[in-house]
Amino acid sequence: MVAVPLPPQIPAPHAVELRALDGEPLAGCHFAPRRAARGAALIVPAMGVPQAFYAPLATWLAEIGVHALTFDYRGTGRSSRRPLREVEADVVTWARLDTGAALRALQDRVPGAPLTWIGHSLGAQIIPFVPDHRELAQVITIAAGTGYWRDNVAAVRLKAWLMWHVATPLLTPLFGYFPGKRLHMVGDLPAGVTRQWRRWCLDPQYTVGAEGPLVRELYARVTAPITSLSFTDDEIMSERNTESLHAFYVAAPTTMRRIAPQAVGMPRIGHFDFFRPASREPLWEAVLRPELALR
Repeated sequence: MVAVPLPPQIPAPHAVELRALDGEPLAGCHFAPRRAARGAALIVPAMGVPQAFYAPLATWLAEIGVHALTFDYRGTGRSSRRPLREVEADVVTWARLDTGAALRALQDRVPGAPLTWIGHSLGAQIIPFVPDHRELAQVITIAAGTGYWRDNVAAVRLKAWLMWHVATPLLTPLFGYFPGKRLHMVGDLPAGVTRQWRRWCLDPQYTVGAEGPLVRELYARVTAPITSLSFTDDEIMSERNTESLHAFYVAAPTTMRRIAPQAVGMPRIGHFDFFRPASREPLWEAVLRPELALR
């Protein structure tokens, strides 16, 4: 097969090796503009979603002059360096050590540039645990809410109940990690991530209920302006999930935008389709680009 060169106006991604704050090697990818930069964006992934899924959005960001960095948490995607049962990490590890390192790496690559955090689902939940979040110019959350299972949309509540009450407590000790791929549930996850996330999802107050008052205070320390983009046909997150998460960010000026796919001429958006190339004109250009008028 003959390789087809990219058109000159499309930025070529550059694979980078990041170092988590404890020295763990992580895989990242830097999408650099080929013209004067107007900012930088860190794309923070959802649970079980590899960074490659976000490459179309990152490419578009670079096209419009925004440096974009994607990465995989330890034990996931291209950051899988050893058997998953040997990965010692929980969700806070992913936030504090891994995402913290990715944010710092982006700052180092584009010093002084206004920083935008684009968080998909889990990627919008973990901001308070990340060092340097006060350096952010703004936060854009996509299809994000708490994971409290009783607030999930009705169609997935039974599956969520089975995951938290049957699959994870039985299979995680047996395998030494959560074998989600073969069950078509989220994906393969480190045991510590699964255990902590289960505690959160079983608590009506999610992170702040499961982890205590200190975590509520951590959310209160986030002051960057937040824009929430959620979708009426999200097959996982309900409007209640979305409202509950953003209510934790009491000190952050927050704009809530709930979008019906028909209103932007799309057949569906759901939990994932915002990041697919078909969303370029109706969502990235029409909705996201105005929000990237960096504050």
